Amino acid sequence: MRPSLYFDGPVGKLNWHVLKLLWPYLLEFKQRVGLALLCLIVAKAASVGLPFVLKALVDDLTLDGKSALLAVPVGLVVAYGGIRLLNTIISEVRDTLFGRVTERAIRRLGIAVFEHLHRLDMAFHLERRTGGLSRDIERGTSGVSFLMRFMVFNIVPTLLEIILVVGILFYNYGVGYAAVTLLSVVAYGAYSVVATEWRTGYVRDAAKADSVSNTRAVDSLLNYETVKYFNNEQYEANRYDSALADWEEAKRKNRLSLFALNAGQACIISVAMTVMLAMAANDVVQGAMSIGDFVLINAFMMQLFIPLNFLGFVYREIRGAFANIERMFGLLDKEPLIEDIDNAKTEKLTEGVVSFEQVSFSYDSRPILDEVSFSVKSGQKVAIVGDSGAGKSTIVKLLFRFYDVVSGVIRIDGQDIRELSQDTLRQAIAIVPQDTVLFNDTLIENVRYGRPSATDAEIAEAIKMAHLGRFIESLPEGGETRVGERGLKLSGGEKQRVAIARAILKRAPILVFDEATSSLDSHSEQAILTALKEVAKGHTSLVIAHRLSTVVDADQILVLSQGRVVETGTHTSLLNAGGLYAKLWRIQQE
Repeated sequence: MRPSLYFDGPVGKLNWHVLKLLWPYLLEFKQRVGLALLCLIVAKAASVGLPFVLKALVDDLTLDGKSALLAVPVGLVVAYGGIRLLNTIISEVRDTLFGRVTERAIRRLGIAVFEHLHRLDMAFHLERRTGGLSRDIERGTSGVSFLMRFMVFNIVPTLLEIILVVGILFYNYGVGYAAVTLLSVVAYGAYSVVATEWRTGYVRDAAKADSVSNTRAVDSLLNYETVKYFNNEQYEANRYDSALADWEEAKRKNRLSLFALNAGQACIISVAMTVMLAMAANDVVQGAMSIGDFVLINAFMMQLFIPLNFLGFVYREIRGAFANIERMFGLLDKEPLIEDIDNAKTEKLTEGVVSFEQVSFSYDSRPILDEVSFSVKSGQKVAIVGDSGAGKSTIVKLLFRFYDVVSGVIRIDGQDIRELSQDTLRQAIAIVPQDTVLFNDTLIENVRYGRPSATDAEIAEAIKMAHLGRFIESLPEGGETRVGERGLKLSGGEKQRVAIARAILKRAPILVFDEATSSLDSHSEQAILTALKEVAKGHTSLVIAHRLSTVVDADQILVLSQGRVVETGTHTSLLNAGGLYAKLWRIQQE
């Protein structure tokens, strides 16, 4: 079962499969990982040796006689400071070495998720919530960083130190000290695991509320204009506040559960420290051990419980990190519905002959197209018209293979598009979409997006053919003008011209115009239509149109109604037939 993309399921156990998934990213820098682990062992050995140096130093300081201070071995003081310095330096070297491994792993994972999201099908992206998705990726990469650093450099060393300390106490001071230490560590660990599992539900609720509130904010800001059009600022604020209220309540429960966890851990540590020091103090009074031994036991307990206390925090964070990483790998586990077949053809398409053969398509059990058949010869202009919801734009999506047909075949240059690689198929088609969305970049870069390798001269030619040059010249910053998020700084007509220039620049054998002039005024429309007529020479053109006046020169016009082709012909023949096309023409003329 794939992990859920949202924290809406039951709280599960740690999925150790996540570590297996991360392992290949660690192996890219085997030498660095090896050196980092070597530094870890040396640092931990130095850490365990410190209390012994401190014991020897204290024992020497408790010598009888007034010359005690003179009897202090200077070497012990220097050794103590040197070991502390060595421990710190080696730890820093270890973190520096492993930092490169962590950063490269995050980079590899980030690009893997990014590329995979672009491979997923249209259905996934229609249902996704961009704000929540970006948070999932952000938390997932942060979880990887935390897990790789603290799993290796906190949990493993602390467990190693526990074993060493228990062994040393048992060997030097008897089973009592070792037993108290071991029992307190086991109690601490058991309480931390049980309490953390209990409060993980609150952590998940808080993360879910965070994703929901972030998604709500992003959706509202992306639709800023719509909010303003309908005076719904307060409505949006209320919805966002409602989401934040859920987040606040989830965080409150999260905080109270954290208090219970920390209080319990502190209680266990305090009891263990008190019992150990009481036993050591009694042995000093009885003469069974020296003041140095008392200090050594105290140092060991402090040294052990400080990282152990931190280990509680690390476990809590790792518990959350596993959940976040699981969500990110859940994205990678999603299989795209549209995939290339084995040995898909990659030969470049040049003729641009398009044919639909008995194509039927339905979406979520809702019929859209019903046995649609037509063909477009190379260099021909075919228009598809019809009332709203007839399936015109669906034909474009099927041509780009955003969806696969339910039955029938779509061919380009005689080849079933399902046998072509998706990259090869889409390289052969340029489109001017009905809703042009631009990147928050310069105007020139948005045109260049049609073919990133194009020269400045080719871009200038595309701009000229799209009748965009005069507009660019009128701007203070010219082509370097930033268009704003989703192109909001440009008018609908200006965005449409950028889209036309972008399509021209792609130089594909098939040109698709999905309501390409819908946002233009009559004067601009005629200018663009003239340019498109020049551009379309030698290219196959498929025009989805609502305004019938833009397709009167088409070689063939298909009239769609309720997913079926009901009429076919030229503008003149369709008018003479007096059918649906003639009715639509008459309505638009009136």
